[in-house]
Amino acid sequence: MTAESRTLRRPGMHPHALGRSATPRTRFALVAGVIVLLLLCLASISIGSRGIGLDTVWAALTGGEVSAADGHAILGLRVPRTFAAVVVGASLAVSGALMQSLTRNPLAEPGLLGVSAGSAFAVAIAIVGFGITAPLGYIWFALAGAFFATVTVALIGGMSSGRVDPMRLVLAGVALSAVLSGIIGALRVSDPRTFNALQVWEAGILAGRGLDVTLTVAPLVLAALLVALPLGKGLNTLALGDELAAALGVSLWKTRVMSILAITVLAGGAAAIAGPIAFIGLMVPHAARWFAGADQRWVLLLSMVFGPILMLTADIIARLIVWPGEMPVGLVSALIGAPVLVLLIRRRKALKL
Repeated sequence: MTAESRTLRRPGMHPHALGRSATPRTRFALVAGVIVLLLLCLASISIGSRGIGLDTVWAALTGGEVSAADGHAILGLRVPRTFAAVVVGASLAVSGALMQSLTRNPLAEPGLLGVSAGSAFAVAIAIVGFGITAPLGYIWFALAGAFFATVTVALIGGMSSGRVDPMRLVLAGVALSAVLSGIIGALRVSDPRTFNALQVWEAGILAGRGLDVTLTVAPLVLAALLVALPLGKGLNTLALGDELAAALGVSLWKTRVMSILAITVLAGGAAAIAGPIAFIGLMVPHAARWFAGADQRWVLLLSMVFGPILMLTADIIARLIVWPGEMPVGLVSALIGAPVLVLLIRRRKALKL
């Protein structure tokens, strides 16, 4: 029996996981997901404190005549917010899929490597040290904090020696998150008024995120996605074990380092735009895996589509649940994600990667 045939007999390992074509179920999920995503984008542009008809939305998007109020609501507020939701959702979902595959932990999400805590710590420094409270001002601090946290965790996890231990990465990420969260808490207590902006950012919010904020981060996110998607094949082989993966010609160190870099940019970019959004990176890869099986190539691709779907859904609910006001989208994603997390814990089959 060859190594590949033994691999395909592993529980939970689908035959296409080593590079065979996707099933009709997977293709259907991708096409249906794209259609649903487009419909949700239209709904996101139409729904708000006051409803706007789809004909008006279409006229505004195509350069037709609309009132000044409708034009500002559509092009000035809702289109940038929808675009931000798409970028943040894709970033969190793909980074979560990479984390779960890399650490072999089905409950992993971007905050597990300390990325969110690193971003929050840097934003806190920007606010208390430099008086920066505008999103366009502190997004670079958030990205720098994400890189700082990732490098620290990677060094503790053994990257400097050429061998990256996923378990050590997780433990280092949890420890760093605890330390940075404690420092942020101490700073908040010392000067509560200064941290009003930080409290809003930590709740996770898309309102008021103009195109200037998202377009600043979007090129980095796009580059990270282009790096992440080709990693699926290497991650498939890595799941078979280090020895077999090395025997099949996969560079373990390169695959892990590139995955960590992609996670950093994606999770850091999402945090820079909207703050720490919980559960998107946890839930979406499991939904993608339900359609794609163990093939990480398709899990990553479906996550890139399903992430914005869940993010837009949470954002629309956030606008309607306390209408005409709205809730932070981070709170809504947590309300949706908590029951899903409990379900995943209770269903052992869902936790198998």
